[in-house]
Amino acid sequence: MIVTTKKLFEAAYGKYAIGAYNINNLEQTVGLFRGNLQSEAPFIIQISKGARAYTDKLFLEGLIRSADEVFPKAIFAVHLDHGDEETCYDCIESGSYSSVMIDASHKDFETNIAITKRVVDAAHAKGIVVEAELGQLGGVEEHVKVDEADAKLTDPKQAKEFVDRTGVDSLAVAIGTSHGAFKFSGSQSLHFDVLAEIQKVLPGFPLVMHGSSSVPQEEVKRINAAGGKLEGAKGVDAGQFKRASELGVTKINIDTDGRLVWTRVHREVFRDQPEVFDLRKPGEIFMQAYADFIAEKNGYLGSEGQLEKVREILSK
Repeated sequence: MIVTTKKLFEAAYGKYAIGAYNINNLEQTVGLFRGNLQSEAPFIIQISKGARAYTDKLFLEGLIRSADEVFPKAIFAVHLDHGDEETCYDCIESGSYSSVMIDASHKDFETNIAITKRVVDAAHAKGIVVEAELGQLGGVEEHVKVDEADAKLTDPKQAKEFVDRTGVDSLAVAIGTSHGAFKFSGSQSLHFDVLAEIQKVLPGFPLVMHGSSSVPQEEVKRINAAGGKLEGAKGVDAGQFKRASELGVTKINIDTDGRLVWTRVHREVFRDQPEVFDLRKPGEIFMQAYADFIAEKNGYLGSEGQLEKVREILSK
């Protein structure tokens, strides 16, 4: 069942966070649905601008519609991740998305507001909800690249003005996370003080954490043992998700971890079974490994076991 993120956030606020997972192909899609049903969790499918361009946007949209039929018990939103204004309008008109993100965070404050307001007006006219971003995360994710020197935390005072003037439905905030597999060094951690201040000025308003993959060290170790070179990769401690959800974070974005699982499975298969040339062999292993990863992650998010409660809320 495809729903809006707004419905999911209403159920989750203050109690747990919804996992927002990026997909690019069939195997990720199947693993994602299996893992969320395995853990009985609602979830958000994220499609990035890069994923839409990887083959053709219609392939991914078709996969999601098919998965909705194959897994009828699933409850999820379909969300555009890091869209520019043109891509947002295309997704709004497609009828395949229940949510879009307009990312004009690299613009000045007034321009960010103007662009976001235009997208909000267009989306709301179609019953689609909108996420925007204020502040800038460092790191690299597909077409998003911000040097650490240019990264900046979200200003709580600006956050309230931004929401009031744009009418946006949720806000991605910069509190110390970053994109990619190399998020932290040393003792860096999340700025929960900033998050608490944002929640104070925007009580009850759903907040979003981007760049929140944990970069599991066991995955990194196994990738490197199979020929990879990811020395120094480090992510967000999943144990911090609960505290973030208590401070208003209702959506947590996870992309890099899924790529690590894919890389680990394929590197190990090709190392240990060099005679294999059937692409379905590593695909079968990956789908289950990814499902298990999703189920485990939902435990940290607190969304595990929430599916039927959400279904009850939606039926009222």
